[in-house]
Amino acid sequence: MAKPRSHTSAGMLQWLGLAFILLLADQFTKVLILGYYHLGESTYVTSFFNVVRVHNSGAAFSFLAGGSGWQRWFFVGIAVAAVIFILFMLRSHAGQRLFSFALACILGGAIGNVIDRLLHGYVIDFLDFHLRNWHFPAFNVADSAITIGAACLILDELLRVRRSR
Repeated sequence: MAKPRSHTSAGMLQWLGLAFILLLADQFTKVLILGYYHLGESTYVTSFFNVVRVHNSGAAFSFLAGGSGWQRWFFVGIAVAAVIFILFMLRSHAGQRLFSFALACILGGAIGNVIDRLLHGYVIDFLDFHLRNWHFPAFNVADSAITIGAACLILDELLRVRRSR
């Protein structure tokens, strides 16, 4: 039997609220970085972590960062398509907690990074983890939310497959 529409809407609002909180956290931290750091400037925090201001005109791990500018709109288009798809999936599956949590994380992160691309032409990254001379590419709160969401999608699928055995 189908769930009453009001229950589904309330469930979806919960996930949209989580996405909004992640979006706010992402944008707030980026405003702080823009206000306190110049491009390339960094602060030593621990032996394995710095805060640094980096501009990423590409995607994950600076993929396509060397493009002539077309990639900005390409990534915006992909993000808009992903947001529409995620909203549809959230509406259809709001009661599936882990799945919806994952989608909400990805949604908040995707919107956070697309705002950067629209406002600045690049994504502001600032979390810099390293070990000796090895540096993981700098990232931000939005990237963290997307990564957590992707991991939760994988976990949700593994649990679903396990339950079906």
